[in-house]
Amino acid sequence: MTERTAQRIVMASSSPRRRELIQSLGLRLPVVILSSEADESTPADWTPPQIVEALALRKARAVKEMLERSQEDDRTPAVVIGADTIVVLDGEIMGKPRDEHEAAGMLGRLQGRTHEVYTGVALVSTPGGREAVAHGMTRVHMKPLDPARIGRYVASGEPADKAGAYAIQGLGATLIDRIEGDYFNVVGLPLSLLSELLGEFGIDVI
Repeated sequence: MTERTAQRIVMASSSPRRRELIQSLGLRLPVVILSSEADESTPADWTPPQIVEALALRKARAVKEMLERSQEDDRTPAVVIGADTIVVLDGEIMGKPRDEHEAAGMLGRLQGRTHEVYTGVALVSTPGGREAVAHGMTRVHMKPLDPARIGRYVASGEPADKAGAYAIQGLGATLIDRIEGDYFNVVGLPLSLLSELLGEFGIDVI
């Protein structure tokens, strides 16, 4: 496939947030959502950039392979987008909380401090298999929070399935003092970075 023949975008994620973000770009290409179910394990000595870039690429490759194996797929040329986001505090990666108790613990550690959010973005063409991958990093300064406020936020249900146990695009916005970097990187899909990568595949956002 050449760079300018993509006729659709395939998002290798079931995240409604990422779907909303990519649709906000107003691309003329249809957007298809396919969960990758890719293995997300990584070596203990990998850096945050290595982790998010490798996992984003792994997700995109997995969906590309799914499309190529499917007997029902119409083989329409596509660009598959994979993304992965992690929260890092003092060099330690904080994933998604397993339950409310763990969510409260994460927020207790993050409150009143600064942490980093890394998001990797990978694009893979199909057919062809051309690849591009990059990442963004944003520093997030969280307000001091007392246990009662953390408890109320956890009870809202929003921290579930969120890296670092908060969602900056929801009620979690009230917990944040300020950020340094791309807001959308914290949400889970840095649109400025994505637009640059799409341009490499002949898809101009503007």
